[in-house]
Amino acid sequence: MCRIFGHFDAQITPHELRTVAAVQRHGGPDAQTFAAGPGWALGNNRLAVMDPSGGSQPYRLGEHVTIVFNGEIYNHAELRTRLTALGHRFTDTCDGSVLPALYAEFGRDFTEHLDGMYSVAVVDLRAEPTLLLAGDESGMKPLYYHWDERTRQLRFASELPALLAFPGVPAAVWEPGLDEYLSTKTPFGEQTMFEGIRVLPPATTLTVNRSQGLRSVRRRPPAGAECPSGPAEAADRVRELLRTETARLVRADVPVSVITSGGLDSSLVSALAARAVPDLHSFNIAYTGEWPHDERHFAREAALRNGTRHHQVEIDPADFPDLLPQVVWHLGQPNADPITLSTYALFGAVRDAGFRVALTGDAADELFGGYDRIRTAVEAPAGSDWVSAYVDSLAAVPRALRRSLYAPAYRDLVRARGSAADRIARDLAASRTPRLETITEFETGSRMPAYHLRRVDHLSMAASVEVRLPFCQPSLVRYAKALPDELKVSGGRGKRTLYGAASGLLPDSVLSRPKQPFTLPVAAMLVPGTALYGYARDLLAPARLRRRGMLDPVAVDGLFAEQATRPSERAALALWSLLVHELWLEQFMPALGSAAGPAALADRERAA
Repeated sequence: MCRIFGHFDAQITPHELRTVAAVQRHGGPDAQTFAAGPGWALGNNRLAVMDPSGGSQPYRLGEHVTIVFNGEIYNHAELRTRLTALGHRFTDTCDGSVLPALYAEFGRDFTEHLDGMYSVAVVDLRAEPTLLLAGDESGMKPLYYHWDERTRQLRFASELPALLAFPGVPAAVWEPGLDEYLSTKTPFGEQTMFEGIRVLPPATTLTVNRSQGLRSVRRRPPAGAECPSGPAEAADRVRELLRTETARLVRADVPVSVITSGGLDSSLVSALAARAVPDLHSFNIAYTGEWPHDERHFAREAALRNGTRHHQVEIDPADFPDLLPQVVWHLGQPNADPITLSTYALFGAVRDAGFRVALTGDAADELFGGYDRIRTAVEAPAGSDWVSAYVDSLAAVPRALRRSLYAPAYRDLVRARGSAADRIARDLAASRTPRLETITEFETGSRMPAYHLRRVDHLSMAASVEVRLPFCQPSLVRYAKALPDELKVSGGRGKRTLYGAASGLLPDSVLSRPKQPFTLPVAAMLVPGTALYGYARDLLAPARLRRRGMLDPVAVDGLFAEQATRPSERAALALWSLLVHELWLEQFMPALGSAAGPAALADRERAA
């Protein structure tokens, strides 16, 4: 696991490349290296997980092909055997070392042979100099880039703060971003909250050269899995697939751990991982004091059943104002889920306990219909407007409330342009596939990479911890998508096949518990008298909001008054979301806020 960065046809000095590397050093503390030539450079920050004594990057294929890589290739042993039979030789057993030989054999189609999570950059000088960027099917390893159409220059990095450390990459607000963010909790698709900065979509290969400029190709997904004959067969098949993938994903040359919330998905991954790893350690996060949605007792029961050595991590809500700016900086753009703060603290504890790899149960809800919003949409009567309710359930701030919070000029901009919610609703309504298939494709193809996987990647790698996700493995993704609707959502319940797969492996308390969100109880924590409420009050002060010009200070004050007298999830999440957005502006927009820009952030990272 690593972080990567580089450029094509920009004029970047070695000092500037080292600055970029310094900003994302937390994601690769073991080595910082780069290679450069006329009009190009590729760099790598290494987190040594496989073959720590080998795996030195950048990789080379002769004198004319250079490769850097971030992620894990789980089928590297099989690929090495195949490539050795074709005459290639390898000096180590690191997973990424198969990439030059694979590229030599298959060229730009080399990704078709990879099973894993990855972002890869290749500079090929054998004909016209060309840069190639490629990402995995699910979008587990993000890659951000800035393409300057006028100068025909491209710069890229695994993290937004690192990309902004490149000279020539402006930190400019994408004006519609606030509404996009409040509509979907973070921008979906290729656009980021920064004007001119994009993120590589899942299953995409991007190439750039001087004659053709920037080109992007979405790779075709492999054929789907066969449908099962019934519920029992489906449950058995999912259990076997998950068992096989979990056994593959626990292979590492450093200690491996698991994250468990005490819910179905993470507990099932923990149960299967415990059968493959002796003396497995599990981690759960909770908050000092008594709060709603406390899941620690479920996590403890699952740990006892699975025989793991359990770590109960606690954070004090009084520390939230100190933690939140760090979370926002590492994410690089706003994400409205309060669980970001807990996730950051949890992976810090995993690292402090001596672990560099952690398995999680992420992505099961998207694949198997686990969210309430999916079940509600699927079970809505034919002919009803299920789309509007579903789209509004994605929002950090419901449509009517967010429009009331905007300053008049910003409200006019949104009205003229249309919102992300409008666009999503049109696309869903226009779909000709069955309802659950439409929703699943949207959840896994649009929402999950942007909102979920980037959050997990950035906040784990902030602590130098590699997260592995069994449910994102292609075999499971394809099989889950092939399941008939009734084997995922029916009778008022989601994830029916997954519950069947977990039967006999987990305690009844976990299998029978009602679903609850794995999140921070923000409605209870963001009330007068708490550190978080006072912090939000200061950051969202009327004078500051007037200077920004996007929000109506009177309306935001009204939201504070509502939360103070009648605390609710609606008001609390809205205030949390506005607080995160304001922190993002303060950290990355020196012309609009009080924080320093990318150079100072690079100095801060180097000092850390």
